[in-house]
Amino acid sequence: MLGMSDYQEQKALVLEYYKEIEAANTDSVGKVISQFTKPDFQWYGVYPFNEQHGGDAVAEAFWRPFLTAWSKVQRRQDVFLSGTSEIDNTDWVISMGHFMGLADKSWMGLPANRKMTFLRYADFNCIEDGKIVRSSFFCDLIGVMHQLDVNPLPPQTGASCIYPGPRTHDGLLLDPQDPCESEKTLDLVNRMIGDLTELNKSGEDAPPPELLARTWRDDMIWYGPAGIGATYTIPRYQEQHQYPFRRGLKGKVFNGHICRFAEGNYAGFFGWPNLTNTPIGGFLGLPASNISADMRVVDIYRRQGNKLAENWVLIDLPWWLKQQGLDIFDRNSEIIST
Repeated sequence: MLGMSDYQEQKALVLEYYKEIEAANTDSVGKVISQFTKPDFQWYGVYPFNEQHGGDAVAEAFWRPFLTAWSKVQRRQDVFLSGTSEIDNTDWVISMGHFMGLADKSWMGLPANRKMTFLRYADFNCIEDGKIVRSSFFCDLIGVMHQLDVNPLPPQTGASCIYPGPRTHDGLLLDPQDPCESEKTLDLVNRMIGDLTELNKSGEDAPPPELLARTWRDDMIWYGPAGIGATYTIPRYQEQHQYPFRRGLKGKVFNGHICRFAEGNYAGFFGWPNLTNTPIGGFLGLPASNISADMRVVDIYRRQGNKLAENWVLIDLPWWLKQQGLDIFDRNSEIIST
């Protein structure tokens, strides 16, 4: 269900939080986080940042190392929306875009290039009583590795680039949106999820394009995580992602979402984990491992008319690979040190 709030207070809180974060340094960033969050603040961070509790723990896990290594960091938002999650009726704010900075020092064992570098992110913040109580922070670390000429995986099936924001340039929903439009978007996303759930139950790994066309525009754009890449149009999406994904994984189980809502023409969700599956060879160009592993995923959507037009996806692939026995960060560090 959609909440009755116009979410302006929640949006203002998160925008002020981001402003203070951008002005912070390694000494002050922990205090800033603690100022805007409750003491038992829970943070879901992708691997290797992991789950953290409390502002200082989050600063220690991500922000201090990041701000030490990257200079002149800017947050460049492409999508910003708020709403009430239909999962548990809590209020959330989503921000998606890139951090841009100068990669001046080694970060997580990755080499510095002293050049403009982009960290793609999606940030979900749950607001209660004027404070942030839960956050999920997804970022595309393999995408950063690619920019630094580190390639931890075989060649990807989709395109590699710095992903643009919405084609319509209207993703920053700073003003209240029509609840009827929000409901249309959420209903469409849920119909699409229902189609995927039925595919998993049926075991059909090569669905016809007509199935996707029920909820997607023919000229859909899918911006996937580095390691998979981006695809354009239904046929190329199926060729370059859907078929390799479905044929290369078995035992696909949908575990649900922690947050899912829509505002205006945009929607987003994340799970922890969303999916469980087992690689049987081919996905990401890797061999079979027959080890069941969890997949944490963010999806952000733009609706155009009665179809989905654009979809930005982040998958915590380093965590999924870690469960398979491959730690891409440890492996990279070992190679560099030998």
